[in-house]
Amino acid sequence: MVEIEEASTDADEVTPLLSNPKPDPNHSTRTKSVRTKVPEVKVHLYRQGKGPIDEFTFPLGGWDQDQLEVREILDKYGFKSVYAFKPDTGRGVPIRFNPRNGRSILTYRDGSEIHIDGEPKDSLIKPITRILVGVAVITILIVLVLKETPQWAEKLNFTGGNIPPWVLAAVVILFTRVRKRTKNFFERRL
Repeated sequence: MVEIEEASTDADEVTPLLSNPKPDPNHSTRTKSVRTKVPEVKVHLYRQGKGPIDEFTFPLGGWDQDQLEVREILDKYGFKSVYAFKPDTGRGVPIRFNPRNGRSILTYRDGSEIHIDGEPKDSLIKPITRILVGVAVITILIVLVLKETPQWAEKLNFTGGNIPPWVLAAVVILFTRVRKRTKNFFERRL
């Protein structure tokens, strides 16, 4: 809970408008204090369904003090997106936010507990590696399909002869189908 306090001891506020013949010896200065509670939510943060990696209270922002500052969470934890999350059922819908101010479009009540699942940002090495491997595979397939192999490919001679193009197409299709079906095979087993 964050409190805002204001204390003033100006000369104008200390002297009364009407003169008092008997000044109060116990009350020499007059102070004002204002206390307001900043609305907060308790956040349980997960990373790809694992965790919680962090639990914290987070102040709500916006005009009505009822919006979550999503961009701060994205920047602090290195996420590219955040999702509503239920620990028993899993990830839900993405939490949308205004791109100008970074606040959530949906509103939250003070004292709420929310569970958020984040998707980490991809590294730059992963897409570059995929592109290079893709170019290498396509180059190898072109060399295998050509009737006249280039000189540099003849030096390698990793095949015994020419492979028909329909076999190469079948291998590529089979490879992509198997890769898509076994994408999360090892993650589920661990």
